[in-house]
Amino acid sequence: MNRRARNVLFLIAAAVFAAAFTAACTGLPAFGTSRHPYGSRAIGASIQRRTANVVSSVNFDQRAIDTLGEESILFGAVLGSVVLLRRARDENRQDPVPGRVLPTTLLLGAGLLPVTLLVGVYVIGHGQLSPGGGFQGGVVLATGLHLAYVAADYRVLRRVRPVAVIGAVDAAAAGAFSALGLAGLIVGAAYLQNVLPLGTFNQLTSGGLVPLINAAVGVEVASGVVVLLAQFLDQAVEIESPPDGGKGRRTHPSPEAS
Repeated sequence: MNRRARNVLFLIAAAVFAAAFTAACTGLPAFGTSRHPYGSRAIGASIQRRTANVVSSVNFDQRAIDTLGEESILFGAVLGSVVLLRRARDENRQDPVPGRVLPTTLLLGAGLLPVTLLVGVYVIGHGQLSPGGGFQGGVVLATGLHLAYVAADYRVLRRVRPVAVIGAVDAAAAGAFSALGLAGLIVGAAYLQNVLPLGTFNQLTSGGLVPLINAAVGVEVASGVVVLLAQFLDQAVEIESPPDGGKGRRTHPSPEAS
């Protein structure tokens, strides 16, 4: 297909999308109105499914298939980064240059690390009850782990961050989301339908399938962000690349922790 044909195809598709989007917007409630049909239905379904956090009910129950797609996008991005940033044949690893560690920074990081990890676990574990959930808590967990790099140096982070193990956990968590959807098919319902016992409203075990999917997403997001950052940090700190022409070697600068 030549460039002219691609442009024509794009314009036709864009026109169809613009017409469909405009038609959809005309059916939306007026701006500032108190009538929100979707919100009312979402809140009603959330209460019926014993899920106090309506956002988690929408993400992991009412529209769980959409969230599965979003999680798959993140997993695909991590997998693509691993493939693209892996060490090439003409590259070698070098020992990271020790960073200068200040006692005050080390003390602050050592104090914040367990607190941050605890907050991440809490946000994930209570995602069906209060604001937060797997996506937010997973990022908090990954950020907390990298306090070891900020407070100490890269060598400490490398010791507490086994990339191969965390990568396997990332794949297992991503697969767990898909596997949990089979529960509905097993009992003759729809894929990802919430068929588990719903429990008592506003209790940690309430929501049926919601807390399980929320936990799978939290683990996948946390491990995926760790693996993603590991690829970029390895390129900046450890990877040694040859210059153009193959003469000598060029070394990426090694950032030091403050």
